Amino acid sequence: MTEMTKAMYHNPVLLEESVNGLNIKEDGVYVDVTFGGGGHSKQILKQLGSKGKLFAFDQDEDALANTLGDERFTLINENFRFVKQFLKFYGIRKVDGILADYGVSSHQFDKAERGFSTRFDADLDMRMSKRNLLSAYDVVNTYDYDDLRKVLFQYGDLRNANAMAKTILAKREEEPIKTTEKLKEVLRAFLPNAKEHKILAQIYQAIRIEVNQEIAVIEEFLLQTPELLDVGGRLSIISYHSLEDRLVKRFIREGQFQGEAPKDFYGNIDVPFKKVGPLIVPSREEISKNNRARSAKLRIAERI
Repeated sequence: MTEMTKAMYHNPVLLEESVNGLNIKEDGVYVDVTFGGGGHSKQILKQLGSKGKLFAFDQDEDALANTLGDERFTLINENFRFVKQFLKFYGIRKVDGILADYGVSSHQFDKAERGFSTRFDADLDMRMSKRNLLSAYDVVNTYDYDDLRKVLFQYGDLRNANAMAKTILAKREEEPIKTTEKLKEVLRAFLPNAKEHKILAQIYQAIRIEVNQEIAVIEEFLLQTPELLDVGGRLSIISYHSLEDRLVKRFIREGQFQGEAPKDFYGNIDVPFKKVGPLIVPSREEISKNNRARSAKLRIAERI
């Protein structure tokens, strides 16, 4: 991969804040579960000594071209929902810190044929990994009304989800909806000029989250972290929309996603983590340099 192609991967958001949040030990073992262009991993390696180790995960085959030539570094081409399984394969049962940046990379948005971006006409794909069987085409063309409506409402926060779903079902009866441009054409009535980009972004986000099972992946990942992290180990997690951030916030506070936190015999809350510091958001300066940082939220927690 050329330097120009590497540059297509986004500048990492909240770089120093998220890596500093790991409280890195020179000889520690760390995991970057969303490698992408490698920005966070490079920053972690700068703080590791010769005996430290860093494992990184990325299911996107394109990210493999960014691998780092460092004997302390291992890149695993898998979804981070399997983090514990693959670390065990490498003989790692406990780690000192885990970093996650849930954002979609600029590379994925900028590569037209991936179908992530509202800017290009492309096949309805949106898969983070080509090994995934479900694509955006399948969601748009095979989901029934109830499932499609739920996807648009829950993951896109679209008030017109019911009407959008009905319109999609009616239009696909005439012919399959194969491309992003065709989907835009089908939903034209819901895209007023002043809000077209915003609403399209919500539609694409909803479909992308469903295609990649992003919420389920985050839940599965978080549930593995208490067992993986050694006492005093840190979680450093960057979220970009409220669904993700609510899951992270609740898991840190309650140790689970529903119901109240468990209590011990004496009535004390029994949870695996304590939060470290307040919620961190990007500075105005960072947002001005990198617009995709505008919705980022960083939460840090420590294993107790």
